[in-house]
Amino acid sequence: EQLARYLEYLRADSSLGVLRGVFVAQSIKPQARTLAETRGLAWKEVDYDELRGKRVDELRLF
Repeated sequence: EQLARYLEYLRADSSLGVLRGVFVAQSIKPQARTLAETRGLAWKEVDYDELRGKRVDELRLF
């Protein structure tokens, strides 16, 4: 909801051109996916450790 409202606010400024919203999180529940799609938003699940450059199979004690 918040992302959709923010996009609506930004789209009111015609100097910004065409805007697209993307909902990105480590995990997205099915209900949130459906809500994003009905609001015209794309969604993507990402692995934060992979984005940080950490190897997924790297073991850590703490």
